[in-house]
Amino acid sequence: MNDHDIAFRAELKAHILAAVDKAEPVGGLHDDEPWFGPESRLDLDSLDALQISMAIQKKYRVRMPDSKDTRRALVSLKTLAEYLRSHQPA
Repeated sequence: MNDHDIAFRAELKAHILAAVDKAEPVGGLHDDEPWFGPESRLDLDSLDALQISMAIQKKYRVRMPDSKDTRRALVSLKTLAEYLRSHQPA
């Protein structure tokens, strides 16, 4: 991962945490840490997923219209960053 990717993920993490009004967990939020489910320290729910997808659309101009794609993209910071890289308009 290069410096640009690191900066992008840091910006994305801050944007996501702000969108769901959560503080970063103690010890930091790791790139591959799950956001949803029993292993999640963020304890996000479906409303948080909607808030994240709306924030992503507003800031990065990337729509997440398919619920299956959205669920896959919102697994972790890493999966969302990869999704955005592959779907951002030129």
